[in-house]
Amino acid sequence: MSKDEVAVPVAVAPAKRPPINKYAFGCALLASMNSVLLGYDISVMSGAQIFMKEDLKITDTQIEILAGVINIYSLFGSLAAGLTSDWLGRRYTMVLAAAIFFTGALLMGLAPNYAFLMAGRFVAGIGVGYALMIAPVYTAEVAPTSARGFLTSFPEVFNNSGILLGYVSNFAFARLPVHLSWRAMFLVGAVPPIFLGIAVLAMPESPRWLVMRGRIEDARRVLLKTSDSPDEAEDRLLDIKKAVGIPEDASDGEDVVAIVRANKASQGQGVWKELLFNPTRPVRRMLVAGLGLMFIQQATGVDCVVMYSPRVFERAGIKSKTNSLGASMAVGVCKTFFIPIATLLLDRVGRRPLLLASGGGMAIFLFTLATSLLMMDRRPEGEAKALGAVSIAAMLSFVASFASGLGPVAWVYCSEIYPVRLRAQAAAIGTGLNRMMSGATTMSFLSLSDTITIAGSFYLYASIAAAGWVFMYFFLPETKGKSLEDTVKLFGKDTDDDDDVVVADAGRHERKKSTELSAQH
Repeated sequence: MSKDEVAVPVAVAPAKRPPINKYAFGCALLASMNSVLLGYDISVMSGAQIFMKEDLKITDTQIEILAGVINIYSLFGSLAAGLTSDWLGRRYTMVLAAAIFFTGALLMGLAPNYAFLMAGRFVAGIGVGYALMIAPVYTAEVAPTSARGFLTSFPEVFNNSGILLGYVSNFAFARLPVHLSWRAMFLVGAVPPIFLGIAVLAMPESPRWLVMRGRIEDARRVLLKTSDSPDEAEDRLLDIKKAVGIPEDASDGEDVVAIVRANKASQGQGVWKELLFNPTRPVRRMLVAGLGLMFIQQATGVDCVVMYSPRVFERAGIKSKTNSLGASMAVGVCKTFFIPIATLLLDRVGRRPLLLASGGGMAIFLFTLATSLLMMDRRPEGEAKALGAVSIAAMLSFVASFASGLGPVAWVYCSEIYPVRLRAQAAAIGTGLNRMMSGATTMSFLSLSDTITIAGSFYLYASIAAAGWVFMYFFLPETKGKSLEDTVKLFGKDTDDDDDVVVADAGRHERKKSTELSAQH
């Protein structure tokens, strides 16, 4: 090169995003299918209640308790799933969840009376709790870093697919005799768990659980199959060891198990104390944001629309049972169609814009729905039909607004904001609050509608949605594009996790640097 020539730096192409790991994709797909059963068990009640009320001669109060109590029962399932998944492993816990769903479907479908039906609902609620907890946990533990956001959205996508299938089942069996129709709706839900329970056995165990059992080499083999590169597999293994308090050089199974047990015993009480009794200022802010978001998600009445959509359609002018059940399928279609859109926009647009757009739309459409239902009683029949069409459009738009933002994004946001040492317990509290609010709204909707009218109920939900928008605007910072460690710092400096981050990042940085240099040469 002559002296006059200027060295031009070689342009380095930006790293391409690796293709989806097919093995991890298959594992996430099978694990998330448990959520289909969850969605089905919830939505099938919307049509079954019409026929069981006539067949068993039960009241609206009994119906709303039966419909909503599954969310209360699911709390016990979630707690039990946490213990079972540590004892039996994630994979066999999913098999157990499928068996519980199968049993619950049989009990409900063959129930001779209300008490027996409630027992079946209890068993199904335990299954809901199991699926709600284990599917996202397993998926997050096997997913590679590059596809974690995409794959961990699968449980919510399949949950809404299950809701749609529940509506389809309602419509398909509506023409059977009254004493058979609602039973068929429940009994058909016993078929998928058989195939899912068998299919799950073909999946590998979670690498995190394997490490906790001292099976380091087994965990490494699973990570090599579910990671984008051998270096990433080693990074993930180091992260798992760090999270459960295992030194990097520990490899003997008995030593690892002893270390894990000692760490659990020493840390368990401290975590709950820090969360509930003596939270730092940043942790308090995280809890306000996370629990507030979970409260808003259910207090706006979305599960009431899912559970009682045939009654709302009937109130809007669709009097035929078959037609109202057919129209209810549109609710399932809206939820199923718009959730993938939110999944694709999460990492492009950000969490906060989706939440604010969703919350604002929900408030507007709930207000429109309430107003149109209120005006129907004060207008002649011709105008009432037009208002009925407006109310149906408003209800579907409300569901679409929820599904494209607050529905899936709330779960993603709450999984990001807590530090590692508090994440599992804080997420459990949030899930518990979410299920309690879902149970409270669905168990009170019919009584509330009788007291303040159905329009008044939706005015109440619209007010909560509006207040929720204000809350999200002032209390929820954006987390898009930030590492989990940086996300925690948005709520204030919480230094307990800093040392953990530095240790893991040092080796990772060296491997990344060497990989980039070798790529350039």
